Amino acid sequence: MTDSAEYVPPQVWTWDQPSGGQFASINRPIAGPTHDEALPVGKHPFQLYSLGTPNGQKVTIMFEELLERGHRDAEYDAWPIRIGDGDQFGSGFVDVNPNSKIPALVDRSAPEPVRIFESGAILVYLAEKFGEFLPASGRERAETLSWLFWQMGSAPFLGGGFGHFFAYAPTKIEYAINRYAMETKRQLDVLNRQLAQREFIAGGDYSIADIAIWPWYGQLALGKSYPDADIFLSVHEYEHVQRWTRQIAERPAVKRGRIVNKTNGDPAEQLHERHDASDFTLRTQDKLEPA
Repeated sequence: MTDSAEYVPPQVWTWDQPSGGQFASINRPIAGPTHDEALPVGKHPFQLYSLGTPNGQKVTIMFEELLERGHRDAEYDAWPIRIGDGDQFGSGFVDVNPNSKIPALVDRSAPEPVRIFESGAILVYLAEKFGEFLPASGRERAETLSWLFWQMGSAPFLGGGFGHFFAYAPTKIEYAINRYAMETKRQLDVLNRQLAQREFIAGGDYSIADIAIWPWYGQLALGKSYPDADIFLSVHEYEHVQRWTRQIAERPAVKRGRIVNKTNGDPAEQLHERHDASDFTLRTQDKLEPA
């Protein structure tokens, strides 16, 4: 084992020291706002407050897919919530999502604004509102929702489990990495077996199940999640996941949606704010940063 001393939990846990790791400064054991800060509001019916993480990408991909299908009333403003700076604890954001997690959406197309938080809930809300990417009833709807909720329940083992201990924890803990690597590979095998017989996850057409799962597992398969995780987990072995991943990555809406509110990596793949379709051509960071 690589951890040098066994940890003995106290009888009662207290928050008396930082937890360590890359995100230690934003972790705390209480909810609620830390400061007053109103959220910006743009011109479109939908106001999205998010960040270009896998959970955030689900929603921006969904919006771009709706626009790709001609739903002009799905136009949206996407505002960055920089979690490293604590934006998620501002009073305006907490009013939209009391859980202080991205993404959060406000639908201002109705007389009374509607707030929606949790990425899966947002996908269902938009799918039902526009009649796209979610079958209306029957077996197909049940299958699609089952895979959507599979993602919601499984991805924390990939992100908060494997990703945290493999990439972000201040020390490498053999037991934790092994535990979550095993579970992540099991999940990849679940997907691989499902996709061996189906073009898309739920068995029918491209759906919110694919939109939810791809940002987590597809980008892991492409080597675009945690550095060297694709090698460590031998993701090339999951041939059906690889086929599905690459097929979805070529969709124009996915290419656009995955860079919205992204604030790290290649400047050409960072669109910090999205307010118009032309922003993808004119306002990526490589266009805005001085040469």
